Amino acid sequence: MASSSSLTSCTLHRDMSVPRVIKCHKEFICYQSSLLCKQSVHSTSISVSDGPTYLRFFPTEKALVWEQTRKFLPRNGSRCHALDFENPSSFSVGEKFQLDDVIEAQQFDRKILNAIFEVAHEMEKIEKNSPGSQILKGYLMATLFYEPSTRTRLSFESAMKRLGGEVLTTENAREFSSAAKGETLEDTIRTVEGYSDIIVMRHFESGAAKRAAATANIPIINAGDGPGQHPTQALLDVYTIGREIGKLDGIKVGLVGDLTNGRTVRSLAYLLAKYQDVTIYFVSPDVVKMKDDIKDYLTSKGVEWEESNDLMEVASKCDVVYQTRIQRERFGERIDLYEEARGKYIVDRDVLSVMQKHAVIMHPLPRLDEITVDVDADPRAAYFRQAKNGLYIRMALLKLLLVGW
Repeated sequence: MASSSSLTSCTLHRDMSVPRVIKCHKEFICYQSSLLCKQSVHSTSISVSDGPTYLRFFPTEKALVWEQTRKFLPRNGSRCHALDFENPSSFSVGEKFQLDDVIEAQQFDRKILNAIFEVAHEMEKIEKNSPGSQILKGYLMATLFYEPSTRTRLSFESAMKRLGGEVLTTENAREFSSAAKGETLEDTIRTVEGYSDIIVMRHFESGAAKRAAATANIPIINAGDGPGQHPTQALLDVYTIGREIGKLDGIKVGLVGDLTNGRTVRSLAYLLAKYQDVTIYFVSPDVVKMKDDIKDYLTSKGVEWEESNDLMEVASKCDVVYQTRIQRERFGERIDLYEEARGKYIVDRDVLSVMQKHAVIMHPLPRLDEITVDVDADPRAAYFRQAKNGLYIRMALLKLLLVGW
């Protein structure tokens, strides 16, 4: 994963050979609409032939290997980018991970982020090529979810199983665990840690993950705590932006929708503040504006931000339009406020028409009506690729927390 702003580009033409510009710790990305780029393991040039394909070339110690993924992008000709990684990970194999728990986005610095993304890329190769991985054989993960979840819970469980581990799960702990009998969160954690090696928890109260981590003697991963944070979602979001846009420095991101209750956008804002020359636009109905704590944090880190009520204008200049759902469950009995916010900002074909060709639309999902279904076919709709990236990030975190680098 690359987050440096240093970029080397070349335009490819049919039957054209290009000198290899890739060195160790760079990722070579070829986007094209009508050409196929192919790099053999020992070749020093890139050959071009027919086929609308998206190829990534990844460095190994001695040579480049190539991976082919279907992806159609509306680009003129072929653009190939050799993008520098930041300083390669200096962490030794088997070294203990720097964090005991994953609770909030502020825990990560750029060095750790870059290293996690490298591990996530390794997990991507494991998922594709080594379904029988036993990295986490003998480990047991408990998923303790007090709120509904599809992607987060299933991706964590899939991640654990794909690495050879086992899973204990409860889908609705608020109703079907001893919490329904009045058991405290602390007592639940003390009990569950006796059965497992790591706990992944989603809770309806902001700050619950910190309480759990203060109680447990095993790693706790915050899978969302009410309107607080969702750090693993932020990690996969940044990973996705880097994969899709090709850089993390110097980007413009529009955060749209429920910014008051959206734990995903809060966590993402914290992580984006780690990068240079980032501009963030907040687009939301008045009743669900971004809270001042995030704005103050961004200001303290020198991140430019701006509030706007014009989605079309913001979409026209952003690299990423990050849409979110208006969360009815956070409004309680104030359904009138929910109805006031719902449907005000919708990403549709009109929004697509003003977006730049390289830009992408992201969404943490689930989606209701805030992105119309006719947007799905556009190659800039990245939200399902984004969801898949969650598997790789969570595989990486489980591996790091349980066995280290």
